[in-house]
Amino acid sequence: MRFIASADFTPDRPWDALNLATISPATVRLHWTDSEYVWHRNDGTEVFVVVAGEVDMHYRDGRGDEHVRRLTPGLICVAEIGDEHKAVPIGAASIVVVEQEGSI
Repeated sequence: MRFIASADFTPDRPWDALNLATISPATVRLHWTDSEYVWHRNDGTEVFVVVAGEVDMHYRDGRGDEHVRRLTPGLICVAEIGDEHKAVPIGAASIVVVEQEGSI
């Protein structure tokens, strides 16, 4: 799992970009939720951006140890293929998810 604070990205010139992931073909969806998702592993890379609210991203490292990172607007999570994770909103949250088309 990678976490990127958008406020920390300050390029040298306007419209420079930080490549987060290459996903082809991809879907970009806006989700709303007030309930946790299930533990899962994606078969493709997933980019997860909270646009409103807060979400605790639970994930397991290679040893199976569980970790939690709180996502707030401006903090981006990139789940690579095989990263085991689940999202748990703190109250209601809106999330933009970019993932491989047909992914769970």
